[in-house]
Amino acid sequence: MSASAKLPRWAELGLLPLINLAAALILSGVVVKILGESPWAALKLLVSGALGTQEGIGYTLYYATNFIFTGLGVAVAYHAGLFNIGCEGQAYIGGLGSGLVALWLGDRAPLLVVLPVAIMAGAAFGAAWALIPAWLQARRGSHIVITTIMFNFIAASLMTYLLVNVLIKPGQQSPESREFGANAALPAVHEVCAQVGITFSPSPWNLAFAIALLAAALVWVLVWRTRWGYALRVAGQNQSAAVYAGISPSRIIIQAMLLSGALAGCLGLNELLGSQHRILIDFPSGAGFVGIAVALMGRNHPVGILVAAVLFGALAQGGSQLAFDLPKINRDMVVVIQGLVILFCGALDNVFRAPLAKVWPGRLARSPQPSGGTSVPR
Repeated sequence: MSASAKLPRWAELGLLPLINLAAALILSGVVVKILGESPWAALKLLVSGALGTQEGIGYTLYYATNFIFTGLGVAVAYHAGLFNIGCEGQAYIGGLGSGLVALWLGDRAPLLVVLPVAIMAGAAFGAAWALIPAWLQARRGSHIVITTIMFNFIAASLMTYLLVNVLIKPGQQSPESREFGANAALPAVHEVCAQVGITFSPSPWNLAFAIALLAAALVWVLVWRTRWGYALRVAGQNQSAAVYAGISPSRIIIQAMLLSGALAGCLGLNELLGSQHRILIDFPSGAGFVGIAVALMGRNHPVGILVAAVLFGALAQGGSQLAFDLPKINRDMVVVIQGLVILFCGALDNVFRAPLAKVWPGRLARSPQPSGGTSVPR
């Protein structure tokens, strides 16, 4: 049975990712056992640390917000046949745009003015950072993976220079800007709940989560319910057919990368306006790379991305609990567990596909996959 044969939709979008996740957790349990800890105790700590308390839930959804933005960015590019590895750099530069608006308007305008301008600035800066790799791919044939990886390093170097030499708060050595004005702070969820008489434990979870949900809804409408979205998917799956239909692949590549960079650029709303309230060094903290795994596990569909983002948010929060309560499992071990999930849900996604395909032989159709190698939801 060919690994490229399609499974029933429910198995493709639900059962296969669950099996991949279970395999990753089982292998992680083996590693934990080798380290001398109980895999069952580690799993209980992981789950309780992420979902067992209001504070844990808040931190889980706070981390998930970053992954939603970057996962959506990866997914939009993927549907155009592109593998955008540059969401980390695009999030970095997008955060710079949102942060500059917060520094400028935080004491001069109300939040209802600051927030839309910060969203537009973050999206514009992130899109601008994706423009050159997009143009090089569309017009010069430079591979998007190579150019976006290089732009991640350029973004990190640029931000280091700006925070050390330009934006640093006078009189301090830590490479960070001054604090934003009070009107540039996104309200935390526990503060909003308190205003309506609901008690919720304090955490960094803030209203950027609602913006991320709105972005997911807009991506679904744009990609699956518009003519442009249809052109995007056609160009991503077969450029020759796109040209025959009058669609310009080069134009689609540039437009898709601009949207991808804009989505990743909104990460700064959560990290900077919602939590840190200043511009910091390395505030994306690898969320751009985790977004790749989130998009792959979510089958590049907004609903799947939301679920996968919460999963990886739970791994991030629950992993912190593991490192705190089990001395033999340090932070690096938590990264190993996350890496195994990424490995099985991404690179080894087809390992269990052929055995599953044998269960439904009459419902399978051999069909070529898009260039990324993962089935694209319709």
